[in-house]
Amino acid sequence: MLKFPARGLYAITQTENKSAGQVINDVSAAIRGGVNVVQYRDKNPSDAIKLAGDLVAICRQHNVPLIINDDIDLAVRVEADGVHLGKDDGDINSARERLGDEAIIGISCYNSVERALMAQEKGATYVAFGRFFPSNSKPLASPADVATLKQAKQILTIPIVVIGGIMPDNGSQLLMAGADVLAVIGGIFDSDPEQSARAYQGLFHD
Repeated sequence: MLKFPARGLYAITQTENKSAGQVINDVSAAIRGGVNVVQYRDKNPSDAIKLAGDLVAICRQHNVPLIINDDIDLAVRVEADGVHLGKDDGDINSARERLGDEAIIGISCYNSVERALMAQEKGATYVAFGRFFPSNSKPLASPADVATLKQAKQILTIPIVVIGGIMPDNGSQLLMAGADVLAVIGGIFDSDPEQSARAYQGLFHD
């Protein structure tokens, strides 16, 4: 299994109104643009096993980890590198038992440092906070505060991921506040994924 990056750009698939072939092409382009971790997120899949398996294969070719959103069973079946869990998606211990000691397990922590600390203590690989800016992908998600990010950075030792409306022109403030990894959907996949991903790269080269 591949390791979760300590720093970088995390692409989350945009599947709505797109064919499986388009999703694969988009992800391949995003990786060429510098994405170094990918999450398969699909709220209305037609053939999740086929598409997730194809994405695992594409990502392996480039040594980029592929993480499955919400679904531990799917992650096991396609031999993904890990799983991302929200508050209703299962617990870290059961995910670890099924996926193994080396698997990546990410936990959504919304705006809660306490939840993040608990996740770290239970063996999470990374924690994710957000949303930080208005987001078309999660318009109803509760907002997260930069102050939470700063507090989290002082007490956590695992990578901190941020999500929610992150663009090349607003991502730097989150990195400066303590984020390690920027998770992006629309900012990468709304237009040319390779060029869009490249636009973020300058944020990681201080």
